[in-house]
Amino acid sequence: MKTFAGIALEHARLEEAKIILQSIPFDGTSTWGKGADLGFDAFLDASANMELYDIETDSEVYKNGIFMPEEWSNFSSPEEMFDSVYTNTKALLKTNKFLTFFGGEHSISIGIIKAFYEHYDNLTVVQIDAHADLRPSYEGTQYNHACALHDASKHTNLIQVGIRSMDVSEKQHMDLNKVFWGQDILETKSWITDSLAKMTDQVYITLDLDALDPSIMPATGTPEPGGMSWSLITKYLKTIFQEKNVLGFDIVELAPIQNLKAPQFLAAKLYYKMLSYKFFSERKF
Repeated sequence: MKTFAGIALEHARLEEAKIILQSIPFDGTSTWGKGADLGFDAFLDASANMELYDIETDSEVYKNGIFMPEEWSNFSSPEEMFDSVYTNTKALLKTNKFLTFFGGEHSISIGIIKAFYEHYDNLTVVQIDAHADLRPSYEGTQYNHACALHDASKHTNLIQVGIRSMDVSEKQHMDLNKVFWGQDILETKSWITDSLAKMTDQVYITLDLDALDPSIMPATGTPEPGGMSWSLITKYLKTIFQEKNVLGFDIVELAPIQNLKAPQFLAAKLYYKMLSYKFFSERKF
């Protein structure tokens, strides 16, 4: 039985685990670089070679337990994927565990977020991403990766961070007061405080790895220059976890590159860092 980071089974059983890590290796609508369906396996392999003591939080968060259910896969269409992810996420929400998801492409987030905003009142969705992903539909389906946040823009308090690529038609679905552009977050200091002020208390985070600069994260379907550094994204995430009640998160769009292991190791480290911030957010770093 595979476990996250190779942790012992005593920390990976559903009954004892406080954390669920759900794999959704769907890559049915990506339009350029393929391979996001292979991301979870690469992420899992990298995690097994990661140190489990987090220096920053002085913690070993895996001891809270991380359970991995069977993957959600083998969908015949984006519509079937959405229906399955939405229904299964609603079921997972009844477990009262901390829910985390790993893609797959960004379209997997549509059903997850819908289940979350129906379950929790006054939900903020923080989208950390290079792309706006606000198209109502694309290439014949509203469940395309280019539409990943359109539904959230209509039903949640959507905060968009790191955006540096979009179609002009998406502006009509965008609240410009809640967009923190890629260039601005690299050049201003107040954007973190400003974005936190626009959030409600309850937050869901959807993190597309192309938010990071391709110099450290080239393994995505559509890498965009001018992205966030490791230090900047972790500083921002730490602040959100400290100040808000993060209810869950997903990480998407890891498309492994053969013989290049650094991107999946970064993804594994980032996932573990987010868990460390969540379970030790009451501490002052």
